[in-house]
Formats: sequence, structure tokens, C-alpha cells
Amino acid sequence: MNENLALIYQSLPYLLKGCVITIGLVGGALGLGFVIGIPMAVGQVYGNKYLSGLISLYVWFFRGLPVLVLLFLFYFGLFSLIGLNLPAFTAAILVLGLRSAAYQSQIFRGSIQSLGEGQMLAARSLGMKKYEAILYIILPQALRISIPGWSNEYAILLKDSAITYAVGVMEILTRANFIATRTYKPMPIFLTCAVIFIILTYGGVKILDLLENKVRIPGYGEGER
Repeated sequence: MNENLALIYQSLPYLLKGCVITIGLVGGALGLGFVIGIPMAVGQVYGNKYLSGLISLYVWFFRGLPVLVLLFLFYFGLFSLIGLNLPAFTAAILVLGLRSAAYQSQIFRGSIQSLGEGQMLAARSLGMKKYEAILYIILPQALRISIPGWSNEYAILLKDSAITYAVGVMEILTRANFIATRTYKPMPIFLTCAVIFIILTYGGVKILDLLENKVRIPGYGEGER
């Protein structure tokens, strides 16, 4: 028992460095998915059938393949094919971000559609152009509504980030596996790894819950909890 505790104590700084990498992966992918996902959601709701069809094809592709397959397909295939020599960390952010964009676009699309057509009609009747109504009326409300779904996407991305060990990203799981194979004591190391992931999941979701409460408008939607 004492040996296991000593191993955990000695390994913790090394694992926490991987924690920084994991947070960077999740933050980068979540941000990329957000930047791409919002225009995709708007395009699906307000675009013509051709634009909506292209976005639906993108969503179908990235939601239909496992993360590991996407990582191999892009890192060892597409990126090499076009001569893009990216570090594993950057490539992982791109792949996770592109996949997250497919999921986030559907979160935002559902939030936009939940507002109904009356919001757009009212804005247009006041003389606002369509893009102004989307930017100043629709999106601020939709983003508030989408925070619970976004929180869930954060938790999913955090778990998916562990798969990037397959392309050599030095995140938590990669480091834990390296220690376990050298010490032949996988149980205490992977238990520590699990605790770190639980703390990261709980902490991130809690922050987003606080954000949801911060931006909630009293009496709007479901009202105050």
C-alpha cells in the first residue's frame, strides 16, 4: 500500500503536466467547434437547401465515424496527402474541433429553432435586416439556451481527448501508460488518471453551470430554478 502511495506521489507531477496538455486539447477543440458550429447552425436554419444539404453532409460524416478513425484518417492520411506536416497536438485539436463542430452545430441549431419564427418576423417588421436579426436577436438567446448542451459537449470532448494517445500526444493517458509500463503497477496509476479526469469533468461542467446561471434571464424560458 505504501509503495503504491509513493508511486502515485512521485508520478503526480508528470501526470499533471499531461493534464495541461489535455486542457489545451479540449479548450482548443471546443473553441474551434464553437467558431465553426455557429455559422453551420445558422446556415442549416436560414440557408438555402444546397447550403443546408452540404452542412448536413458534413455533420453526417463527422458524427458517423469513431474519433480514432478520424484521427488516423486525417493525421496519417489527409494531412500527409496535402503536405501538411502538423505536430500531433495541433492535428488532434483540428480533428477533435472539426468533429465537435458537427455536434455543436446541432446544439445551436436546436436552440435557434426552439425560439420559433416569431422572433425573426418581429425583428424584420422593425426594419432589421436578416443578418442583423440573427446577430442581435436570435443568437444571443440561442447561445443562452445552448449552454447545457455545450456543457455536455465539453464532457464528451474531455473523454475523447484520451484517444489522442494513439497519435503520440502526451496527454494524461499517454503519460499514465508510460509510467505503468515502466513500473509494472498499472492499477494505482490508472486510478489516479481516472480521478484526474473526474475532477476535470466536474470542474468544467460546474463552471459552465455557473455561466448558465449568470446569463439566465429571470422569467425567460424555464424560469428560475
